[in-house]
Amino acid sequence: MTQTSDWTSAKQAFDRDGFVIVRQFLSRDELAALGDELDRYIREVVPGLPETSAFYQDRARPETLKQMQHMGVDPFFRDYARHPKWTSLAAALVGEPATCEQPEWFNKPPGVVHPTPPHQDNYYFCLKPPNVVTIWLALDAVGEENGCLRYVRGSHLAGLRPHARSSVLGFSQAISDYGPADEQREVAIHLQPGDVVAHHGEAIHRAEPNRSRDQQRRAFAMVFRGASCRRDEEAFARYQAAVKRQHESLGVGS
Repeated sequence: MTQTSDWTSAKQAFDRDGFVIVRQFLSRDELAALGDELDRYIREVVPGLPETSAFYQDRARPETLKQMQHMGVDPFFRDYARHPKWTSLAAALVGEPATCEQPEWFNKPPGVVHPTPPHQDNYYFCLKPPNVVTIWLALDAVGEENGCLRYVRGSHLAGLRPHARSSVLGFSQAISDYGPADEQREVAIHLQPGDVVAHHGEAIHRAEPNRSRDQQRRAFAMVFRGASCRRDEEAFARYQAAVKRQHESLGVGS
């Protein structure tokens, strides 16, 4: 789907499938400017962050940086969360004014076994109603070889599935009953730099490891929640406790 000032067709696809692709969401110049700020953040900010804000596959190897969260600590990214291009798409998809959670960055470094387990974002967010969208921007070409996202079409319409603790750092919970019937319904999402895929908070998605020899699979993402959303504090407390147990088991923050 190409970008227009009218997001009607994007909204229709999002409501039907639980996800929608917007090609060339950012122009080449916009993407380059964002890339420069991400490079600065990694170079200047990440070394001073706690382990729970910047995850490495191997902290002794900086090139294995795999995820950054809580990026609102940086003034540029705090302000970027209100970028009108992003907020207009988010509001159109959720059908009401929407505000951004803190920006995040993801990578699957080549040669590192790092799958993304099947999950639903709102199992982590615990929002009711689940009027939340993640807008995921490709910073590199993304395809089968380097671990593209895979969505189960229409899965956002069936509610939350049971989750259990995952061994993948950054994804503390994974769907526990995911099986062949789900895999048969998967749609693999191929993107070019500047493209985005936006998905509903209860859309099931996962990704394979990056099996390439030399391709990065970097992405920048922002989560927007509609004004009507309220957090289920009891469920969120259980999730936070599960995250803490996972970090302890993996030696993060110890």
